[in-house]
Amino acid sequence: MPTRYNNRKIIVNNSEYYEPIRQSRGRKAIVQYSTGKLKNPTITQRSRTKTSNHIWKYGDRLYNLSHKFYGDPQYWWVIAWWNGYGIEADIKTGATLSIPLNIERALTVLGV
Repeated sequence: MPTRYNNRKIIVNNSEYYEPIRQSRGRKAIVQYSTGKLKNPTITQRSRTKTSNHIWKYGDRLYNLSHKFYGDPQYWWVIAWWNGYGIEADIKTGATLSIPLNIERALTVLGV
């Protein structure tokens, strides 16, 4: 199953700026991923994707919703991105989330 790190360039960072961090971790370099670019679903793509609505309540977690709908908590970011949120702290109690039911379709629409 694809992840948000697919097709991302791996960068080996050994710049002088990160020297203190590398020393504290006992590393010669830090391995990082390049910044990914996800697409925003169009209105047409949204209308052609089956979704389920969820009313956000106190104590909800995106990883729990991901586990419930996809059987895997690692896809929390799909639900966040689909609804225009960066992290769950941005979601207000009472907000309605649209959760794509087919994870493969959602990943394709998002460009993963």
